[in-house]
Amino acid sequence: MTPEGLVREYYAAIDDGDYDALRDLLHPDFTQERGDRTFASRDEFVSFMRDDRPRHDTRHDVETVYDGPNEGQAVAGTLVATDDAGAEDAGAVLFAFLDVFEIQHGSIVGLRTFVDGL
Repeated sequence: MTPEGLVREYYAAIDDGDYDALRDLLHPDFTQERGDRTFASRDEFVSFMRDDRPRHDTRHDVETVYDGPNEGQAVAGTLVATDDAGAEDAGAVLFAFLDVFEIQHGSIVGLRTFVDGL
């Protein structure tokens, strides 16, 4: 899979609630850094996405994928509310994000997430 395909699968796995697929895309030593917290392991990140994130009725709209050094990718997009749970704000853009992925040998090793307010 290409690096761009890998990051697109990452967002699809989260949006579809396919946490086994998400886990398979991430390296065992995966870490994510964002303004409000750091996830120091693949299992910690997947557990948060599955059990503790504030909303599951969202989708990632990827606007641009940039090639980075080595196999890295940077992705600009928005998180949009869906109507999966009858949300009153369905279709609203919740925030814009920039994700910078570190990819090695076909898996996501690291992710830095930048979001307005985080």
